[in-house]
Amino acid sequence: MPNKNSHAGHTPIRTCVVCKKKVDQKGLLNFYIMTEGIVFDLQRVLPVRKYYLCPTQDCFVGLDAWRKRYQKRIARQKA
Repeated sequence: MPNKNSHAGHTPIRTCVVCKKKVDQKGLLNFYIMTEGIVFDLQRVLPVRKYYLCPTQDCFVGLDAWRKRYQKRIARQKA
């Protein structure tokens, strides 16, 4: 009888911040934001709030616009 509480076959699904496409976590690049800018975590080991991005040229181009919108939203929350 299989264990219904096991997560052994679970594959995490994440959403690209630019195109909003839902993809398997391993198919996306993850990054976090520092005051200096965006830092990609290629080894996926840093314990910080991460965001995900499709590895396509269109999403890389749209990343700068997303970052500006994100910073405005954070500034409104602090005010």
